Amino acid sequence: MIQVAAYCRVSTDKEDQANSFVSQQRYFQEYIARNPSWELYKIYADEGISGTSTRKRVQFNRMIQDAREGKFQLILTKEVSRFSRNVVDTLSYTRELKRMGVAVEFVTDHINTMDGDGELRLSIMATIAQDESRKTSNRVVWGQTRQMEKGVVFGRSLLGYEVKSGKMSVEPEGAKIVWLIFQKYAMEQAATAEIARFLNREGHRTYHGGKWKSSAIIKILKNEKYVGDLVQKKTYTPDYLTHEKCTNKGQVPQIRIANHHEPIISREIWNMAQERMGQNNKHGAENGGHSNRYVFSGKIKCSLCGASFVSRIKKLKDGTKVRRWSCGTAVNEGTDGCDIGKLVRDDDAMNMLKIAVRSLLLDTKPIMNNVTALVLDAIQAGESGVPDASERLRFELDRLKQKKEAVMDHYFSGDISKEDMLTMKKRYEDQEQSFGERLEKAEVKQQGRNTAQLKQDIQTEVTDLLNYQVESEVLSKTLLHSLTVFQDKHMELRLNDLPMVFRFTG
Repeated sequence: MIQVAAYCRVSTDKEDQANSFVSQQRYFQEYIARNPSWELYKIYADEGISGTSTRKRVQFNRMIQDAREGKFQLILTKEVSRFSRNVVDTLSYTRELKRMGVAVEFVTDHINTMDGDGELRLSIMATIAQDESRKTSNRVVWGQTRQMEKGVVFGRSLLGYEVKSGKMSVEPEGAKIVWLIFQKYAMEQAATAEIARFLNREGHRTYHGGKWKSSAIIKILKNEKYVGDLVQKKTYTPDYLTHEKCTNKGQVPQIRIANHHEPIISREIWNMAQERMGQNNKHGAENGGHSNRYVFSGKIKCSLCGASFVSRIKKLKDGTKVRRWSCGTAVNEGTDGCDIGKLVRDDDAMNMLKIAVRSLLLDTKPIMNNVTALVLDAIQAGESGVPDASERLRFELDRLKQKKEAVMDHYFSGDISKEDMLTMKKRYEDQEQSFGERLEKAEVKQQGRNTAQLKQDIQTEVTDLLNYQVESEVLSKTLLHSLTVFQDKHMELRLNDLPMVFRFTG
C-alpha cells in the first residue's frame, strides 16, 4: 500500500472560504478511498494563510518534515496555487521531495512531478500562479489607496480612539490620558521620562496594559491623529511574496488628510509639543544619541574596535520587547563594520553587575549604620535631601500655583484657547484640593512617627540597596566602570575604584 498525504489551503478565514476548506478535505478523503492501492496517511491543512510564502504555513512545513522522515510516498494537492504561489518555493520543495522518492500530484492541473515533463509543466503553472498573486496584490493596494483617499481608516484602535468600519471615534478614558500627556509635555515642560513615571505612579496603563516608558510617550506625542489629522501608508510592502512591511521613507506617496476626525488635542498645544520635540532632538536631550539615560550607556565596550555598544529594541515572538546592545561600529552605515559578532541583552548585563557586586561579600552592617546615622542627622538638622511626605506635598502645591499662573500667561498671550485654559485650570484646582487633603493626613501621620521606626525604615532600604534586592539606576551607574565584550563570547566587568576583573562566558 502506498501511504498518501494530502495538502489543502485557503487564503482567508471568511465563511465562504471556510466552506471551501471543509470541501477540500472531504474531496481528498473520497479521492484516496477510490484507489485500492492507496492508504490515507494524513491530510495537512492551513487555513487563512497566504500561499506566497511557506514560512508561516505550519501544516505545510510539518508535511515536508514528515516526508523527510519517510512517512508517505505521495502528496496530493488540488492545484499548483494551493501548494504555493511562489515559483521558487514550488520548484525547490518538489525537487527535494522527488530526490526523497516522494511524488507530488496536482489533481486538477494533471501534473505529477515524477512524469518526464512534470517539472516543465509545473514551472509554467507555478509562474502563472505567482503572476496571479502579483496582479491580486496590485488590485488590493490600488483599492486600499482609493479608499484611503476617501478618508477610510486602515488601522487598529489606539489610546483615545476606537476604529470601527474605517471610522475613528473618541474613546473618553483614553483621551483623558492623551490630553494629560500633551499638557504635561507642552505646557508644563515635563520630560517624557517624568511623564511616564507620573502615569505609572497614578496607576494608568498603556493601551495594551503595560507600564509607561519614555518611548511610548514620544510615540504618542508624534502621532498626528491626536490633532485630528490622518496620515496613512506610513509603511509599505516592497515584496508581495514575503509580505514584510518596511517604513515608508518616500518610496511610495503617503496619503494625508487634515482635520479628518475629532481631535483630542488643540492645534495650538500640538504645535507647542512638536516645537519642543524639535528643540530636544536638535540638542540630543530627548530621544537619540549616546546619552546616559540607561545604566549601560557608553559602558559596554568592544574589545576589537574599542567602540561603545549601542542599544536597540528587539520584539520577541511572544510580543515582549527586550533591549539589546551591539557594537556601534558594526551597526553604523558607511563604515567597514566590526566582526565582534556579539549581542548583549540589557537584563543579562544587569545580572552580571548584580553577581559582581554580591560577590564582594561586603559587611553591610557598618555601612548601613553609618548611612542611617547620616540620614537621621540630616533630618534632625532640617537639611535632609529626601523630604518627608508633607514637605513633598507642599512642594507640589507650590508647583501647581506656578502652573496655574503659567496657564493664564499662555492664555493672555494667545498661545492657547479659552477652552484649553479653563480645562487646565480646573484640573489644577482639583489637584490642589487632593494634595491639600493628603497634606493634612501626612502631617497627622508624621507627628506620630517616632525616630525608631524611621531608623528601621532607612536601614531596610539601605540593606536592600547594598544587597541588590532592589534595582537602583543611580547606584548601578555609580558602581559600574565598564563591560568589555570579546570575540570568543566572554565578557569582563570592572567596578569603579576596584582592581579585580569579573569574567563571564556565554
